[in-house]
Amino acid sequence: MTNPSEPGRKGNPARVPGAGDLLAAAQAAVGAAQAIAGQALDAAGQAKDAAGQALDAAQLTAGAAFDTAVRLPPSTVQLAAQLPALIDNLTASVDRLNKTLDRLDRTLALADPAFSAYDRLLPRLEAVVALGEDVLSKISRLPGVSMMGRFMGGGAPPEPPDPGRRSRFRRG
Repeated sequence: MTNPSEPGRKGNPARVPGAGDLLAAAQAAVGAAQAIAGQALDAAGQAKDAAGQALDAAQLTAGAAFDTAVRLPPSTVQLAAQLPALIDNLTASVDRLNKTLDRLDRTLALADPAFSAYDRLLPRLEAVVALGEDVLSKISRLPGVSMMGRFMGGGAPPEPPDPGRRSRFRRG
């Protein structure tokens, strides 16, 4: 960059502001300061109004709360005093319930393969039991099997004699 007073510089040298320029700049600064001050005063007035409204609302709320507190029966006051402890107990219960549900979820996730195996195994076991019942029913229809079962002691126990039924044989 070159200095304006250098001999090789072309054009007009830098203009030095005069008293009129300084006076105009000062008046513009004063006008801007007055405008900012006016805006600040307006904002302060609005803040004062808002604070007054908030104070009025707080006084009304406090008055209503005092009126309500004076009219409350003692049992309601006792219940209200117990509310924080009840909320703490409820919070602890909900936490324990969440932990229990998480534990149950993890347990079921671990047991899921076993449940799948049971689901695959149960129909086969039911088929084996049904086959066993079919075999027993067909074997019991064979002639002489019921007699053999009585001799071997594996058959059904003999029925007790019915006192109202007459015997085929008479005692002599």
